[in-house]
Amino acid sequence: MKFCDKCGSRMREEKTGFTCPKCGNVANAHDGIRKKKVEHSDSVYVVDSEQNEYVKVRQACPRCGNNEASHWYSGISGEHAGIRREITTEHFRCTKCSHSWTRSS
Repeated sequence: MKFCDKCGSRMREEKTGFTCPKCGNVANAHDGIRKKKVEHSDSVYVVDSEQNEYVKVRQACPRCGNNEASHWYSGISGEHAGIRREITTEHFRCTKCSHSWTRSS
C-alpha cells in the first residue's frame, strides 16, 4: 500500500508502479517500498517506507501548540470471522517538541 505524495490518497497498484486515482500522480513500483513475506501466510505483506518521506502539515500540537507537524499514514488489513477489514491510521509528530499522536478512520 502506498499513499500519494501530493494529495495523500491511497494509490492503486499497477504492473508498472502506483497511480493516484484522485490526482493522477504516478510513482515507481520500487520508490521507498519493500515487501516482506510473513512466515505463517503467503497473503500477508508488511510494507515499510523510508521515514524521511513524511509530509509537513499545518496541525496544532496538543502538547505545545506548535502549528507544524510531520504527517504519515499506516494501514492494517485483515480478516476475522470471515469479515475483511482495512483500518487506516493518520500519524502526526510535532516538529518542535516531537510529541506524537494519531487519528484513526
